Amino acid sequence: MKFKRAAGIILHPTSLPGPDGIGDLGPEAYRWINFLAESGCKLWQVLPLGPTGYGDSPYQCFSAFAGNPYLVSPALLLEEGLLRRSDLTDRPEFNPIRIDYGEAINWKLKILDRAYDNFKRQNDSKLHDEYHHFMEHEADWLDDFALFMAIKEANGGVSWDNWPKELRTRQPAAIEQFQKTEADRIQRHAFRQFLFFRQWLDLKAYANQKNIQIIGDIPIFVAYDSADAWSNPELFYLDEESKPTVVAGVPPDYFSPTGQLWGNPLYKWEVHRQQNFRWWIRRMQATLRLVDIVRLDHFRGFAGYWEVPFGMPTAEIGRWVKGPGAELFHAFREALGDLPIIAEDLGVITPDVVELRDSFALPGMKVFQFAFTTDPLDPFLPHNYETNCVAYTGTHDNDTALGWYQSAPEKERDFIRRYLARSGEDIAWDMIRAVWSSVSVFALAPMQDVLSLGNEARMNLPGRASGNWGWRLHPEAYTPTILKRLKEVNYLYARMDIERTSESEIPADYPL
Repeated sequence: MKFKRAAGIILHPTSLPGPDGIGDLGPEAYRWINFLAESGCKLWQVLPLGPTGYGDSPYQCFSAFAGNPYLVSPALLLEEGLLRRSDLTDRPEFNPIRIDYGEAINWKLKILDRAYDNFKRQNDSKLHDEYHHFMEHEADWLDDFALFMAIKEANGGVSWDNWPKELRTRQPAAIEQFQKTEADRIQRHAFRQFLFFRQWLDLKAYANQKNIQIIGDIPIFVAYDSADAWSNPELFYLDEESKPTVVAGVPPDYFSPTGQLWGNPLYKWEVHRQQNFRWWIRRMQATLRLVDIVRLDHFRGFAGYWEVPFGMPTAEIGRWVKGPGAELFHAFREALGDLPIIAEDLGVITPDVVELRDSFALPGMKVFQFAFTTDPLDPFLPHNYETNCVAYTGTHDNDTALGWYQSAPEKERDFIRRYLARSGEDIAWDMIRAVWSSVSVFALAPMQDVLSLGNEARMNLPGRASGNWGWRLHPEAYTPTILKRLKEVNYLYARMDIERTSESEIPADYPL
């Protein structure tokens, strides 16, 4: 798919301001869309929107199809009568700039349960009809997901490999009995999904009306503790006890000297081929309903991926295994048409990865922070970019621009000052200007860089088990001054719509 030159901001919805301990899809999300539109930005990039599990990582979700119920806005539920003001009087006092996931999740679940109880008591036939239509339309994944979450909850939240064998292995009699005795518990989880999809799709429609496209994120792998692995065990390398035999990771690299041991189960790609990649096509279709453009995380894994034997303490021991390659993308194209995909092609990139990316004309990623460890031929320097790429000052996995600069070796700091011909006193915005002025079709920066924030605002440190994903945007942070500055770079580097006046057009009698 051919994209049009544009720019935007990376900000996950959990980072939005708001009174409920975690960002949500309510008034502050609409305010955020307005800010983007007024600043001339046309792109909003988010992380995966699924229901988060262990470590609160959006890259380890309980489902590849479901939404994160913690993003549901109590303010919007109040507006439509699913909550009463009395339901919110016991709201805790939350830190406005940092998420305490334990406290925020407890509060959100309490609110969601109150909304469900109110829903059951209501006689709003229109809303009930909407809910039943949602249940029918999404049954393909929703039935398994709601059942999975209900069984998990009934078993104290433990991973599904620790459930009673008859439920772990989906024995029909045991499943039927659970569905009968725990029908209300199952419905609660389905209702939470109804609320998420309703609010998110309304927000997406508003963004699209404002000429803003949303870039979403598909992690190549799913979490082991997920409805996907439990309900489709034949698609993954699992043993007779439902344990993985091999798991995903990456070998030692820029981010970690021992590699990254992600622990996700690996796909039996031959089974996927035999099914004409049906599960993957469903996944892509489901994601493209929620977003306009998909960033495929760990794109290189589709060409070849790092396989680690289950039980290894790090990702240092493993082997490269061939992925599905072009077969999968031909299946996507046949089922879906043009591919609005960005290839996250960072890390160890081999010729087969480049060939796969380029054969489908997918834009890759260029991260400006990576450019200063070598020399002027470095592919991450803007003068070496090709048009069909997406340029970033940094991503959610990097330190902020300021944090990186403050901690970088002096050799790299000197290189970037010379390259930008700047003193480094306004390094984040100097980097934004360089990325925005490049030929890349898209230019993006984390909101932390727009605000010139330091290491304290870092979103994620790969390999760190806890303490990630907690940064939040202060409600007064994006001021008119910030908006004006962002609009200026969008204008100067033609990343917003510009209507040329007659004075700026070439005269009709100009001697060409």
